[in-house]
Amino acid sequence: MGGPLDNSDKIRELEEELRHTLKKSEKKIAQFTTLTELSTVLNSTLDQEEVRERAMQAATRLMNCEVSSLLLLDNDSHELYFEVALGDKGEKVKEIRLQVGEGIAGWVAKHGEPLLIADVVNDERHFRKADEKSKFVTRDMLCVPLKVKNKVIGVLEAINKLEGEVFNDEDLELFILLANQVAIAVDNARLYKELRETFLQTAEALADAIEKRDPYTGGHTKRVVRYSTAISEYIGIDPSEKESLKISAILHDIGKIGIEDIVLRKPSRLSKEEFEEMKKHPVLGHEIMGKILQLRDVIPGMRYHHERCDGKGYPDGLTCDEIPLIARIIAVADAFDAMTTDRPYRKGLDMDTAVEELERCSGKQFDEHIVRAFVRAYREGHIFNG
Repeated sequence: MGGPLDNSDKIRELEEELRHTLKKSEKKIAQFTTLTELSTVLNSTLDQEEVRERAMQAATRLMNCEVSSLLLLDNDSHELYFEVALGDKGEKVKEIRLQVGEGIAGWVAKHGEPLLIADVVNDERHFRKADEKSKFVTRDMLCVPLKVKNKVIGVLEAINKLEGEVFNDEDLELFILLANQVAIAVDNARLYKELRETFLQTAEALADAIEKRDPYTGGHTKRVVRYSTAISEYIGIDPSEKESLKISAILHDIGKIGIEDIVLRKPSRLSKEEFEEMKKHPVLGHEIMGKILQLRDVIPGMRYHHERCDGKGYPDGLTCDEIPLIARIIAVADAFDAMTTDRPYRKGLDMDTAVEELERCSGKQFDEHIVRAFVRAYREGHIFNG
């Protein structure tokens, strides 16, 4: 029969077991809370580079490890390449490419199965050249496949557990959950990039089709895009505005599709009536592209790039404060290219003279701030013809 002492021992054991269980539960809750937070961060952007960098930061933070690596599969060469490798030697590691099946990462990519390796150095699959190149010692590792619709698109690695610990099965389970989130985020960013590139190529094809109708403005759109982009680097606009500016510059003359050939292709100066017809192209462009909701931030640059700061422009006679920024940028780029391009009825100005003309019209036709940015870009070699 047990006495009071025996009961006290049992109570202490139960209390200790309860504390251990609570501590373990708190750790689990903290890990899954972190995983949820990281998933939100991962999916808060569609920029490929940022998604991949965040994926590595998430892996390192969640797994409490020394470094993490993201390897993606090159479907053409059937090789894995280090897209992101954090740590001091990350850039050296990024020079390495692995055949599918080569090394631990290659094995994971080939078989589509995760690995937990407590002693990497003595694992026969270890690709030692990576450590030799980076002067890094890999002790233990988690390596899991990134899958989209059961297709392996890459591999995620967590290397060297910190605080004297080694990775365990619970770590692997958690890492697999993170890898699933990373795979979705990486694939979404890839799809977005492909869609964006397809749209830009379509827009460029439309602009090229317009230019083929006008034999006197070959290369005009590409130059306006280049000049507009150069200006944007000197006025500090954010990335989303730069994107809208680029698309708007590509499409700024799309309304010329509605202008009669007799006007558009006329080899001599336009009459007053013909010029009034030509002045319709910003509105026509707005009407054509305005039906696409996703272009709402692009339309202002198309419609208003012939407005003037003194209110004497078209189609709406806006003044400088009323003209959207991207339109003010395109106006300068467009005017500079028009001045420096030969026409059948006149020779184009040399670039220095055209810059002087922009400065002369600064504050009247053009925004002073934009002209100053253009001149800086020109003086520093970022504006060139051809």
